[in-house]
Amino acid sequence: MMSATPAILALDFDGVLCDGLLEYFQVSWRAYFQIWKPDRAIVPEALADRFYRLRPVVETGWEMPVLIQALQLDISESEIFSNWGTIAPQLLADHGIKAQEVAFTLDQLRDQWINTDLSGWLSLHRFYPGVVERLQVVLASSTQPMIISTKESRFIRQLLQQQGIDWGTHPMIGKESKQPKYQVLRHLMAVAAPSRIWFVEDRLKTLQTVQAHGDLSQIRLYLADWGYNTAAERSAAQEDGRVQLLSLPMFGQDFGDWPMPESTKMQSIGRSFELHSKD
Repeated sequence: MMSATPAILALDFDGVLCDGLLEYFQVSWRAYFQIWKPDRAIVPEALADRFYRLRPVVETGWEMPVLIQALQLDISESEIFSNWGTIAPQLLADHGIKAQEVAFTLDQLRDQWINTDLSGWLSLHRFYPGVVERLQVVLASSTQPMIISTKESRFIRQLLQQQGIDWGTHPMIGKESKQPKYQVLRHLMAVAAPSRIWFVEDRLKTLQTVQAHGDLSQIRLYLADWGYNTAAERSAAQEDGRVQLLSLPMFGQDFGDWPMPESTKMQSIGRSFELHSKD
């Protein structure tokens, strides 16, 4: 029988545990203003709402100020959704800058903000309903929780501490590790059976990248439907045999109540059939 409890629960941070849309836009606007130097410092009306809708296209932080530049150039939302992987590097090339420079500016401005107005910075982050309580339950259980994020660990720790969560020595893999998430999951197989590693992520593309590696085929993959993803991505996840769509109420339930991916169900049925055949 398949275990109803993970040995390791790997969690993305942004879009799974914490909603940072308000902070993302504010710090991205500051970085955009410093890099592109627009004529007016006033944030255009409705720009933030358009940014929030398009947040699912962003994979790493440096893309956020670039997204604002795309919107300022009146590139349509449909075009951004369809071709962001081409648009973002082209906008950098047009301005003669590199992604690393944008990332440095973004992190520098975020550090300045934290150092001068920590309470203001923290106030722009909202943990999703019930997530803090669920984390406390997991931290007190036999399941090993860990965070795998493209956000720097130092920022994550600040936010967890603000919520009264003592992460202690539990693993936290942030942007500074410079490892793709599938590689981090691969390392985990040295300490736990793949079927007992459960990964909750809000980006379908990230989960599909994990799927592309055959040695990771037994890891349970969950798409957080409350995160930064689109209706089309959620629909695609529902049709996928390995990725299971997970709702926020489900996330708050006991692991035994979580939905089981179809591929895992078939493996479980197959093993049960083998056992009965031997009898």
